[in-house]
Amino acid sequence: MDTLRQLFYTYTGQQPLEIIELPSSGSNRRYFRLTNGLIHLVGVYGASVEENKAFWSIDEHFVQKGLPVPKVLIHSDDFLYYLQEDLGDTLLFHAIASGRNCGQFNDEEKTLLKKTIRLLPAFQIIGSEGLDYSICYPQEAFDKRMILWDLNYFKYCFLKATGLEFHENELEDDFERFSSVLLEDTSNTFLYRDFQSRNVMIVNNEPYFIDFQGGRKGPIYYDVASFLWQARAQYSDELREELLQEYLQSLATYMPVDEIAFRRQLQHFIIFRTLQVLGAYGFRGYFEKKPHFLQSVPYAVDNLRRVLPEKSCEYPYLCDVLHQLTQMKQYADINWPHKLEVRIYSFAYKKGIPDDPSGNGGGYVFDCRSINNPGKYEHFKHFTGLDPEVIQFLEEDGGILSFLEHVYALADVHVQRYIERKFSHLMFAFGCTGGQHRSVYSAQHLAEHIAKKFDVRVTLFHRELNIEKTF
Repeated sequence: MDTLRQLFYTYTGQQPLEIIELPSSGSNRRYFRLTNGLIHLVGVYGASVEENKAFWSIDEHFVQKGLPVPKVLIHSDDFLYYLQEDLGDTLLFHAIASGRNCGQFNDEEKTLLKKTIRLLPAFQIIGSEGLDYSICYPQEAFDKRMILWDLNYFKYCFLKATGLEFHENELEDDFERFSSVLLEDTSNTFLYRDFQSRNVMIVNNEPYFIDFQGGRKGPIYYDVASFLWQARAQYSDELREELLQEYLQSLATYMPVDEIAFRRQLQHFIIFRTLQVLGAYGFRGYFEKKPHFLQSVPYAVDNLRRVLPEKSCEYPYLCDVLHQLTQMKQYADINWPHKLEVRIYSFAYKKGIPDDPSGNGGGYVFDCRSINNPGKYEHFKHFTGLDPEVIQFLEEDGGILSFLEHVYALADVHVQRYIERKFSHLMFAFGCTGGQHRSVYSAQHLAEHIAKKFDVRVTLFHRELNIEKTF
């Protein structure tokens, strides 16, 4: 602390009035915010001098290249402490928290993700130009030794802890085969190593990259896999594909891209990165007793389950072991937060309010009888709220549109909160005199509204019409 205080004084000519320790995640480095009221800087203590020197050198290089990173300003003589620019407190991970919680990312969150993934090729290509890789820590390039380190990290820190039986010789043989596959495509590009949303800061709606001290020369696929298949990111397949396309389009401005070959090699790196992450989760969770990491294990195993090839692969025994891992009871029967089911009813009050089959007590019952009733006119008696004639009558009258605006606002907040809180059932019911016109129109439109806006299952019941539909 005294050293950081002295560095602040040396750099600014003033004493800091306040020093606050900042939270850290998986790193053993400690971060502090130092301020004198006008100047705000971030102080860092890192126990590894070599790692600190690597970050300092890579950061200087990136700043010269005009890449968005915090500038390191001053370091102690022993390189254990340094000060860097303060980028604030907004991690990309937190900026997209709403989407991560519910699996439905809004336009603002998607924009931040797209901006971030589009910047990655600049770090990989431009960031590599002229970089002295000999300063990288713990090694200067992605090679067979690094691959085997990570695979054995997975084996000893995670796989053995699961209790799954396997033949170690056969697994080691496939580790060799897997290494060969991963090293088939080499390039003179920068490998960020831990490129994920916790290592991106958002400043004025623009991404800045941090924590690249583990970077080295290596293939471009690794960082794409790290970002798009981050264990708890909760990206849908559709969003992941959107982001991958953004990356490929950006990459194509720097180098020719064979998309088919890229996707084929990327699949191997997704598996490799997931194994490396599981090794880290095992070490941090099982050995360091940090529950946050164990809570992430099911998400990583689910990623693995989704990307493993179903048939033969270049490393068959390893794939077989991984398939067994994903089918183990503690992962196969994991209590995943199932997609919220929203049940929407239209009904006639004279026949009673619909029961809630989920047993949760339902959600909302709306009375549509204040709206002008088309059923009182002979012409509309044989039509329903699904027919154009009734729809036109109700919409020209206008009362139902104002009514539904308020319903939508209330429903949107409620559905969002149910998703975030991992609830499984929610019910809306619309009642009118005969359950044929106003309630049918309202239930139909709310079902379409929710199904379009949220990643949930919507089941619609027009009880008096004996109609059921799932969105």
